[in-house]
Amino acid sequence: MVYVGIPKGQADQEEEVLKTIHDGDSDELTIKRFTESREKPGALWHIYAAKDTEKIREFLKKVAEEQGQENPVDHDPIHDQSWYLDRALRKRLHQEYGVQGWAIVQFLGDVVFIPAGAPHQVHNLYSCIKVAEDFVSPEHVKHCFWLTQEFRYLSHTHTNHEDKLQVKNVIYHAVKDAVGILRANESSLSRP
Repeated sequence: MVYVGIPKGQADQEEEVLKTIHDGDSDELTIKRFTESREKPGALWHIYAAKDTEKIREFLKKVAEEQGQENPVDHDPIHDQSWYLDRALRKRLHQEYGVQGWAIVQFLGDVVFIPAGAPHQVHNLYSCIKVAEDFVSPEHVKHCFWLTQEFRYLSHTHTNHEDKLQVKNVIYHAVKDAVGILRANESSLSRP
């Protein structure tokens, strides 16, 4: 989080942000960070375990049906980013599916790492600028391939249809760099 713009002279907005942080199931240390340390909160994140993705997807489809919304085959309630799980929906998700996430308030200067495939949502508390960087660790290549396959089933007009992770390109360049380093050090590697 590189910038948080807090409007001057709007005390009521500060109270609203505190209420949002509290309703977001944030812990007491996070709330103290805002109220006592006077740090600048930029965003409230809810991050869920990747293993719970199908349960969350099923839950969102169920809620959509209850509200009379369609669930087209070439759309995905997670990748569509059309839902925000408020406190009531988060509570229901926990009660009906046993899924509970982590609430993280990102303050100015904080970094938030999201594990591969972890469903997440973000609520900006103030005007803020976040710098995002996708990366693929060797431990998560398999999961990244799975996500790429998931994107392919979305409609061609869907914003997430393309392979944003570029997993095959990342692997190609990683292997190419590794081979280059091995070749450059070939003589020192063959010594006993």
